Amino acid sequence: MRAMSTQNSTKSHQWLLYCRPGFERDCLQETLAVPLEINANSGFLIIQNKPRLHYDKLTFTRQLITLLAEISELPDRDRLTPLLAAIPDTPAQFSALWLETPDTNDGKTLSGFIKRFQPLLEEKLRARGRMTKDPHLPRLHIFFPDKNRVLIGASDPRNSATSAMGILRMKMPYEAPSRSVLKLAEAFETFLSKDEKFRWIRHGMRAVDLGAAPGGWTWHLVRLGMQVEAVDNGPLKGVVAEHPSVKHQRQDGFRYRPKHAVDWLVCDMIEQPRRVAALVADWVASGSTNRAIFNLKLPMKKRLEALNDALASIRAVLDKKGFKYRLQSKQLYHDREEVTVFLARIKL
Repeated sequence: MRAMSTQNSTKSHQWLLYCRPGFERDCLQETLAVPLEINANSGFLIIQNKPRLHYDKLTFTRQLITLLAEISELPDRDRLTPLLAAIPDTPAQFSALWLETPDTNDGKTLSGFIKRFQPLLEEKLRARGRMTKDPHLPRLHIFFPDKNRVLIGASDPRNSATSAMGILRMKMPYEAPSRSVLKLAEAFETFLSKDEKFRWIRHGMRAVDLGAAPGGWTWHLVRLGMQVEAVDNGPLKGVVAEHPSVKHQRQDGFRYRPKHAVDWLVCDMIEQPRRVAALVADWVASGSTNRAIFNLKLPMKKRLEALNDALASIRAVLDKKGFKYRLQSKQLYHDREEVTVFLARIKL
């Protein structure tokens, strides 16, 4: 499905959303919006503008952008002149310029062009007074679905991802036992504010890692200074196998409970979403922990339905207890056929 477009047309009531390629339909379904353009494995979609879309409440949306204009056929030679002419006068200024492509193999072929073109465009915008260092102002997004088409939009720093393309890239630590460490590292950065990280991630805190083997998530918790009980019948690998801050509990993650409440529960077990959700809800409801980060492995079909069902089951348990809590879910860049969920009980 493709939107009707004309050269340099203004898009007054449309959103541009980025997502993981292959999850365009899931991204659309959770917005409950009318699709104007959606193509399988493209990594983006355009929807009719819906008021009150909140980035933090959208699981499959990597970035949320107000679409301002489009150039359907960008000339091969002078790209700068028509692009500058197409940027609307409102907003008058932007805090940042992000040139972006889809997170696809075809999109990656444009990376060299993007790096060369960005400073040229930014210089022209600064000369015209369109760029400022005020971080509260919108960001300008120049999105290239391909080399000849440009979508121009703006994002609100308070209602969007903080990284270009909506991707928080993490460097793989050479000592980590597995690449899964990147998921947990990204989750802490995504869900916690600077103040929350200061208060909730401290040296000496106690954590439980359910389904720990081979030890990627345990390794990251230890790196943060925590004492970790790594629960898994399988073996731990690398430095965590003999680390003094790690106690390996060879038990079933669904049956294990600590003798005393812990500061964090993390869980990356391969199991049905509803079952994992019930397990985490029970930990929080029983007082075994107040904070949790966990993954929900989604089915190939009806992924949004499975996610909503799992999250609803958590709410039902905690609402019955009368707890106040924060529950957020996001398909992170380092996730695959899964989403990562953050749950924290808020004590009054």
